[in-house]
Amino acid sequence: MTDSQHRAPLVVVSGPSGVGKTTVVERLIEGAHGRLRRAITATTRKARPHEQDARDYHFWSEDEFRKAIDDELMLEWAVVFGQDFYGTPRSEVDPHLARGVGVVLVIDVQGAARVRELGVPHLSVFINPPNIEELEARLRGRGDTDETRIQRRLATAREELARAGEFDHRIVNRDLDEAVSELDRLIRAVSG
Repeated sequence: MTDSQHRAPLVVVSGPSGVGKTTVVERLIEGAHGRLRRAITATTRKARPHEQDARDYHFWSEDEFRKAIDDELMLEWAVVFGQDFYGTPRSEVDPHLARGVGVVLVIDVQGAARVRELGVPHLSVFINPPNIEELEARLRGRGDTDETRIQRRLATAREELARAGEFDHRIVNRDLDEAVSELDRLIRAVSG
């Protein structure tokens, strides 16, 4: 066993907006009995009606976010959809890995590329939709996004789908239970 197998895993999960990656990860963590946690991402976008600060995201002002970048407090970050900052605070990762708790980052492909660039040992998994039509239906089903944002997210999704080959593994989220089981299997394989 190598040194990296003795440490808790860092797992990067990416996929287009609306693919269900957060739902897959939340279900996985429910059954992980404390061995895994999801890093809470910071963002400058406004909270949706059902979202809570520090549970779903850390909702920061742009000034707060830029200060965290300047102070090197972010593991990774990116501007997403051309307007909102998203990123992972180091405080959501480092102390948990040090305690032996695996951390799952639910981030976009830009963030995943930054993690790769850092050379941090991790498992990367891309969640695919069954098809683009299903993805569009899921985005529309949210009911909280206007047509302009839906079209921008679909255009971004096509770009992200073209980058799925950059990841260690791909999972098609056509059935939630199957997607959760597959992600669990992949994590257990790297955790030893």
